[in-house]
Amino acid sequence: MANILVVDDSLFIRKIVGDMIQEAGHRVIGEATDGNEAMMQYLNLKPDLVIMDVTMPYMTGIEGLKMIKKIDPKAKVIMCSAMGQKSMIIEAIQLGASDYVIKPIKKNRLISTINHVLGV
Repeated sequence: MANILVVDDSLFIRKIVGDMIQEAGHRVIGEATDGNEAMMQYLNLKPDLVIMDVTMPYMTGIEGLKMIKKIDPKAKVIMCSAMGQKSMIIEAIQLGASDYVIKPIKKNRLISTINHVLGV
């Protein structure tokens, strides 16, 4: 069982992703609504994995990823993006994201990505 931080500006998406995570036997230990909040939660909670949206107001997931990787270069982060954001996904992977999933998020894809990143 992994402790996971879910980051998305949409409460609806956080709930859906959280439910998928819990159904797979993992635990959501925190939520954040932007990259800055994600970085603060990462410092406080020390999750095993972060699942973070690319596009958010105030501070994007890309900026949040940069900050988290600066704090912890070994941090495991899965980025989420909508179709058509290929350049952002490429940037996220170059910045150290562990993997990515495309929205709308499918449960089987999310769980297999989580297990792959965690080495399960």
